[in-house]
Amino acid sequence: MKHAHHEFDIDHEGRDSHKYRLAGAREVAVVSARRWALMTELRNEPEPDLDAILKHLEGSDLVLVEGFKANPHPKIELRRLGARRLDPIAPDFPGIVAIASDHPLGETNGLPVFDLNDVPGIADFIARHLRLAPRRQSA
Repeated sequence: MKHAHHEFDIDHEGRDSHKYRLAGAREVAVVSARRWALMTELRNEPEPDLDAILKHLEGSDLVLVEGFKANPHPKIELRRLGARRLDPIAPDFPGIVAIASDHPLGETNGLPVFDLNDVPGIADFIARHLRLAPRRQSA
């Protein structure tokens, strides 16, 4: 799940689904043999919070969330050298349990730090932290 801080649209002008939305449909589903998407128009209602969106994903074993940093759910802070801020935000936000970075960091308040490209290490950490079954080693 990705939280966008700006207006976005996965639909495009001229498509039937876009016409349905413009005509007033509150929800439009687009379905194919490879994927499906459900778009819900808020129509001036407040943006749903994380818990409301997670209810739509209740059948999932694991949900990775980008954004919603002020929520207390467990999260891994990502630090990139090109970012406006280079120091960790971990002390300021609840729930940060580790940091992944593409550059050396100073003080991390004892949080584990991963190389941003260490996908297996990060995946293993997530599994341990959430007490999930360990990943299978490929032969």
